[in-house]
Amino acid sequence: MDFTTLGNTGTAVSTLALGTMTFGAESDEAESHAVLDAFVAAGGTLVDTADVYSAGTSERIIGRWLAAHPTEAAQVVLATKGRFPMGEGPNDVGLSRRHLSRALDASLERLGVEAIDLYQMHAWDAVTPIDETLRFLDDAVRAGKIHHYGFSNYLGWQLTKAVARAQALGFTPPATLQPQYSLLVRDIEHEIVPACLDAGIGLLPWSPLAGGWLTGKYVRDENPTGATRLGEDPERGMEAWEARNADERTWTVIEAVTQVAADHGVGAAQVSLAWLLSRPAMTSVILGARTVAQLESNLAAADLELSAAELQRLTEASAPRPDDYPYGAAGVAQRHRGITGGR
Repeated sequence: MDFTTLGNTGTAVSTLALGTMTFGAESDEAESHAVLDAFVAAGGTLVDTADVYSAGTSERIIGRWLAAHPTEAAQVVLATKGRFPMGEGPNDVGLSRRHLSRALDASLERLGVEAIDLYQMHAWDAVTPIDETLRFLDDAVRAGKIHHYGFSNYLGWQLTKAVARAQALGFTPPATLQPQYSLLVRDIEHEIVPACLDAGIGLLPWSPLAGGWLTGKYVRDENPTGATRLGEDPERGMEAWEARNADERTWTVIEAVTQVAADHGVGAAQVSLAWLLSRPAMTSVILGARTVAQLESNLAAADLELSAAELQRLTEASAPRPDDYPYGAAGVAQRHRGITGGR
């Protein structure tokens, strides 16, 4: 397992992280603890959860594992999130000081720790002034309740605004951003990745295998069956599956991935993860696993080295579409007219 720093901080983290949204939902406590055992045994350190994962159950499962493994727990870099409703009241949601103070204390209690290494705002809050959120986070750092903070699912302008306001107010700067990112979802490269690079913020991508598409388990025009999320519960996303299945780009990407995988004698998931690990601003790729077998298969990506030619092949096959303004030809022409004074 390789290590890097957590964004712009001095905290070292494994370049593959463990996502725990399945804990308490698709994985019971015994299986979840086995996944944690396997992850730490492989050298993994960064464990990511959220208060809303199974309504707090994921945090409780992790907390009980940490309590039972004090030696291993000392090496874990713990990340969680707050923002979404954990109650029915009008103040049980958002990024206000009132909600976040209660959410953070509740997460600390469920996890059984005195401080959280990375506290992440789960999504933008258009109601709460950004200064209020940033002041709370700076206070939490100064109080020793959190060590660092970051964001999740922010747009480029939202991230840049938060960075600028933290700097202007003399607050602790954000360290990371957790977006959706994979060979099939590369839109963040237009604005969000440049914003992260500009601010020295590290990426923690979620859904790096695009909901299983980049594992090679789906067959064109055949509805999912068997031991897959959609095979077991087609209602959870069949409409999205049908849209992706009908998109020619999907199969162009999968073909490139499977061919590179065949050349190395590895699985498609390992190739997809290795490509993502090579991308700019990357800190750690979050692996979601329902079982130990799934986790161990994905962890093998840490040992896979792709050549420059293979990385380029995957990058070209998965290139985000540049058709929409302002990134396509029409947008470039319009920007040129603006520069030259035309209309």
